[in-house]
Amino acid sequence: MTYKPKVINDPVYGIISIDNKLIFDIIEHPLMQRLRRIKQLGLSCLVYPGAMHTRFQHVVGATYLMQNAIDELKGKGLRLNSDDRDAAMVAILLHDLGHGPFSHTLENSFFCNISHEQISEEFMKIINRDHGGELEGGIQVFNNTHELKILHKLVSSQLDMDRLDYLSRDSFYTGVNEGVISSDRIIKMLNYHGDEPVIEYKGIYSIEKFLIARRLMYWQVYLHKTVVVAEEMLKLIIKRAKEITMAGRKLFAPPQLDFFLGHNISEDGLHQVFDGKTPLEHFANLDDSDIVSAIKVWQYDSDYVLSNLCKRLCNRQLFKIEISNDEIPEGRIQEIKDLILSKHLVPEEHIDSFVISGTLYNKAYSRNRDEKINILMKDGQVKGIGSISDISIVSALSKTVKKNFVCYAV
Repeated sequence: MTYKPKVINDPVYGIISIDNKLIFDIIEHPLMQRLRRIKQLGLSCLVYPGAMHTRFQHVVGATYLMQNAIDELKGKGLRLNSDDRDAAMVAILLHDLGHGPFSHTLENSFFCNISHEQISEEFMKIINRDHGGELEGGIQVFNNTHELKILHKLVSSQLDMDRLDYLSRDSFYTGVNEGVISSDRIIKMLNYHGDEPVIEYKGIYSIEKFLIARRLMYWQVYLHKTVVVAEEMLKLIIKRAKEITMAGRKLFAPPQLDFFLGHNISEDGLHQVFDGKTPLEHFANLDDSDIVSAIKVWQYDSDYVLSNLCKRLCNRQLFKIEISNDEIPEGRIQEIKDLILSKHLVPEEHIDSFVISGTLYNKAYSRNRDEKINILMKDGQVKGIGSISDISIVSALSKTVKKNFVCYAV
């Protein structure tokens, strides 16, 4: 049967046309549909109530931008065929497939030293088998083994379709206007030089705004102090639930969550079979709803640490946070611990579950030779934006800003 293009009404870009049957079939796959149940911004909705959008919305939007970028480059002479176009779109569509519940928040809570990119590639291989090998090119683009290296840069670099979409989308759903960027203009200014994507000189101001927007979105949304607190508390909840389970007491949990509470899975065990299922199969069934349902029940658990943390998170009674440009003195941290022990029924051996310290990092741009954003000058030369921008802020954005924090129960 002839494939009839499908349309999606996206609040950020308007009507998105899915003109490729392979892309539509992949979208329909259960592993893709799972992304509808994973929030893009973790617990940012506790600060910005509108930030309820999902990884599914993000990857569809990024695929739309990739389609436009490929067509733009092809129009400017880049030699690629329809298979190359499909490969680039498959790679960006599936690049976040390996995210777990609440996205980056619980990145290290279910696997030991396994990134979501590694899980994404494993899931890609599963879909590839289901589609008779049609995703081979997309997997090559994703892991940078495709002969057209420029395609991988459009998926993962300092100016990729992933970043262009999440800045626009996260800005839209949070209502933080500082994150608004002109993705249409940036793509129109997109060109190529050898195997590298470049931006034509007349698009330099759009890139400067893009970098500034990224810097502001990190402080205002991704590293917002209340978001940091909530996400640290969520990590502590899962950590405590694992400790209880590993000690031999079974907690309420959906089967897929129960599996990870009782196992520490490293890369060697990724394909091992446990009671008829591999960790990947369990992870494919795990999403935000499993965590939320468990936390609602754990509020009433007999373990003081677990129940207290869950009640606080459910009712948004979050820890207090102090942020400093300087290192938090050990004396101050001990003072906080002593106060909590005197004020709450916290067992002394679990005080570290009620006082958390750490460091926040924000670096909007890297001037590394292999990573920098390149500008195509009018005379045909290619230069990094840091060397030609007429505002000093690009140099400032390439410096890592570090802030220390301590958050604690009140």
